[in-house]
Amino acid sequence: MKNFISVFAGIIIAIFFLGSSAIYIVDERQQAILFQLGEVIDVKTSPGLYFKIPLAQNVRYFEKRILTMMTEEPERFITSEKKNVLVDLFVKWRIVDVKQYYISVRGDESLAQTRLAQTINASLRDEFGNRTVHDVVSGERDVIMEIMRQKADADARSIGVEVVDVRLKRVDLPQEVSESVYRRMEAERKRVANELRSTGAAESEKIRADADRQREVILAEAYREAQKTMGDGDSQAAATYAVAFQKDPEFYAFWRSMDAYKQSFKNKADMMVLEPTSDFFKYLKDPTIINNKK
Repeated sequence: MKNFISVFAGIIIAIFFLGSSAIYIVDERQQAILFQLGEVIDVKTSPGLYFKIPLAQNVRYFEKRILTMMTEEPERFITSEKKNVLVDLFVKWRIVDVKQYYISVRGDESLAQTRLAQTINASLRDEFGNRTVHDVVSGERDVIMEIMRQKADADARSIGVEVVDVRLKRVDLPQEVSESVYRRMEAERKRVANELRSTGAAESEKIRADADRQREVILAEAYREAQKTMGDGDSQAAATYAVAFQKDPEFYAFWRSMDAYKQSFKNKADMMVLEPTSDFFKYLKDPTIINNKK
């Protein structure tokens, strides 16, 4: 009886082992290759539960997510000016053809990254060799990254890999190159500043000249209007005086004399040297004249 129980338990364990060995799961972050006696017989890229033949078949999993390759040390490249630059970059890539990936690099991630690094370095040397320091530092940086991505992606497709992005994290200059570049940049900035100052000074003079012209025009027009107004006033005053003189010449003469006295004796310091018999004092000497005339 005990032997029967032991045999039965062994059969149950064997069935459980075989059953668990016949099932494998691929989640959404993975893709898998099914092998039979070392040969690829199936590829699973969709998540789910799958079956295989125990012992005769085995499964190997690969990343479906985007992977990152980063340079350990900055690489030195030479520009068209024969000057060195130090470049630090990273690459985003993923496996798009897992069977080709396994055949090309035996599914080894380090081998795939080595292949990508070789391709990108060759592309960088070509692109940097055709550009100046200014271009690679700022002027055409985005263009260089896109060209590298396209070239690396075209080569990576042959090993079942897609290059999603290539980014230059840092482009540094050796100390001796940095100093010459900074001096040239400083000279360029000074040239632009001087040009802007010159343009500003010219515009300033133009604005001042226009303002002065407008000022002269406004003053001339104002003077003309003032003279015209004064002329109109004098004309009306003369007409009024003429009418008054025609109505009563003696009273008009009296009123004008009073106005002359008022203007002449405004200040105590005023002094006049006249003969007492002068007509200027006619109405002061005999104020009844105007009454007698009436």
